[in-house]
Amino acid sequence: MTEIKIFSPATVANVACGFDVLGFCLDSQGDEMIIRKTKEKGIKITHIEGFDLPYETEKNVAGVSALAMYKNAKPDCGFEIEIYKRIKPGSGIGSSAASAVGSVFGMNELLGKPYNKTQLTCFAMKGEALASKSEHADNLAPAIFGGFTLVKSTLPLDIIQIPTPQDLYATIIHPQIEIKTSDAREILPKNISLKDAISQWANVGSLVHALHTSDYKLIHRSLQDIIIEPYRKQLIPFFDDVKFAAIKAGALGCAISGSGPSIFTLSKGKEIAQNIKDVMSLVYSKTNIDFDIHISKINTRGVKILS
Repeated sequence: MTEIKIFSPATVANVACGFDVLGFCLDSQGDEMIIRKTKEKGIKITHIEGFDLPYETEKNVAGVSALAMYKNAKPDCGFEIEIYKRIKPGSGIGSSAASAVGSVFGMNELLGKPYNKTQLTCFAMKGEALASKSEHADNLAPAIFGGFTLVKSTLPLDIIQIPTPQDLYATIIHPQIEIKTSDAREILPKNISLKDAISQWANVGSLVHALHTSDYKLIHRSLQDIIIEPYRKQLIPFFDDVKFAAIKAGALGCAISGSGPSIFTLSKGKEIAQNIKDVMSLVYSKTNIDFDIHISKINTRGVKILS
């Protein structure tokens, strides 16, 4: 095999209470990429569609993660990368992570899978750092492993897969404004109270337990972010209105996806997810802000081969 076409999925990071450690994978949105072996050594990005991204390998997220893997593998070949970008950069649903994951996943397949999923995540972190100015894996891990994941540590990298309740659906609304991850990090407090920290830890622990046991009521009680959301929601117009409407419509929880501006909800069943989509759309339809909105099952497979 000398060429592969892959689907690299969008993801939701933080999942309310799990800042920089929790994430889950979406099924309905993602990028497509083609990776092929070449006789000429090195990494080249030969085609980009969808958004204006740099062709220079060292300035492109997919290129940087690919270089990290290439330098480690030292293969007797090179690679060309084509990027068909469907996830808008700065949307808050793992656009940079999808790029970083897609290139290393495709190269690994073409080389005969010498690296495991954790190792691929390590390489992808180098690309993610180009976009967010820090190495973190809460978007990368679910894109590679699928489903819900928890990043127990980054040094050494330790990723834990968490079961996905069968009837869980996500509704994602993306207001058409851009928030850079690096900017969203700058507004966060440097210190938090012990009381708030304890509450947040408790929510993370109970959410993980709820996912293991498919306890939807406990999921509802756990999807609370008292540390990050109060600061970042200021960057998202009408966030409180959307959250109020979504919870009233039956959402188990509603929070910022990654660093925003996308807002996600989780719900039990597709019918409730559709109701949530309707009420969230209604909030933004009364404003002058364009938006996209999607319903997705949780993608338990992650990045996958298309052909």
